[in-house]
Amino acid sequence: MPSPRRSAFLAVTAIAALVVGGVVTAQLESGDRGILPVDSSGTLEISGIHVDVGGKDANDARYAGWRVAQREGFKALWAKQHKRPLSEAPTLSDSTLDGLVSSIVVEREQIGPNRYIADLGILFDRARAGELLGVVGISRRSAPMLLIPVLISGATMTSVERRNPWQRAWASFRTSTSPIDYVRVSGMGVDPLLVNAAQTARPGRRWWRNIIDYYGAADILVAEASLHREYPGGPAVARFVARHGADNRVIGGFKLQAKDSADIPRMMAEGVARMDELFSLALATGNLPRDPSLIIAEPPPPVEEEEIAPTKAIVAARIVQIQILTRDEAGLSSAFGAIRGIAGVDAVSPRSTAIGGWSLLLVTYRGEPQAFATALSARGWSVIDVGGTLRVNPGVAPLAPPPQPTPPTENVQQPTPGAA
Repeated sequence: MPSPRRSAFLAVTAIAALVVGGVVTAQLESGDRGILPVDSSGTLEISGIHVDVGGKDANDARYAGWRVAQREGFKALWAKQHKRPLSEAPTLSDSTLDGLVSSIVVEREQIGPNRYIADLGILFDRARAGELLGVVGISRRSAPMLLIPVLISGATMTSVERRNPWQRAWASFRTSTSPIDYVRVSGMGVDPLLVNAAQTARPGRRWWRNIIDYYGAADILVAEASLHREYPGGPAVARFVARHGADNRVIGGFKLQAKDSADIPRMMAEGVARMDELFSLALATGNLPRDPSLIIAEPPPPVEEEEIAPTKAIVAARIVQIQILTRDEAGLSSAFGAIRGIAGVDAVSPRSTAIGGWSLLLVTYRGEPQAFATALSARGWSVIDVGGTLRVNPGVAPLAPPPQPTPPTENVQQPTPGAA
């Protein structure tokens, strides 16, 4: 059952749609509105991988280029996730990468008789590659943010009223690796009536509360792009400004250039990526505070007296660092599964992987490190505590404890019957 507030809001929206029904219907039927955002919840993306390889023919060169892009893409995404140098990223075999890569996005390519030059994007399957890339556990994300892209071009401000390159760039942006929980509108239905460029200049909190409640958001982000062309089809300059809240508080901005009209989509895609960095940095530094005037106060639920069963105390999670000997990739995968199966383990993430050597893992464990070491030893593994780091060898069982000596039995002399 919808809330009375939302029902009233939908009624007002329906009346507004009836008033301008003819215009809205005509424009929707013309196909000038609506770009559905891509769903990137199941993938991890790295873009801008440049390859320049040769081969015996065009197909061989292209195949070799995609192989190189998979290897470099995994290392680049690992370094990005761990914020570590690219040289520390693990090297995986091509057969393993084939099972992790979901698809390859061709951003730009040039194919010759025996040469392949391209800029590629690699999409990794989150479920299969998440652990190897360190994307495990619960990551900190913002509250749901209603994103309003505003494009200023030719002294005209538009948002989702008509399709434009700025809206298309945000709809194509993959948000799976961003800490910002974006709520993106498509521009279909009543979106142009509710989320338009004029709405960003209205400070009225009551209307804003109704809008964010309708879209299931908690706050507002405005991404503004001012596009200036020197002449039709020629070079263009865009000024990007990131804003937050109903009062349009400026977070930051930057400028980008496009060499011609065909280069504008590339400039807009780069603008989205850099603006996401601004929003992410503001979240990390505490510069995206929630506006208390946008919080919708709900009536407290009725209190029912009932007997509450005692709950077990929650054990705080801690990070346990272990070094584990990994002889091959199958052994590494088996060790991951075995560690995750231990009670109290929330997450396992690799910090460095060395096939044929010692890999370094970070384990989120709810309990004492001594209990975790005991659980590893119970699986038949050799466990040694070296300065707070557990060194684990899955192929060597711990030494059995020496047998306890049998206590001597006392020889008690029984009295002889009939003795005085």
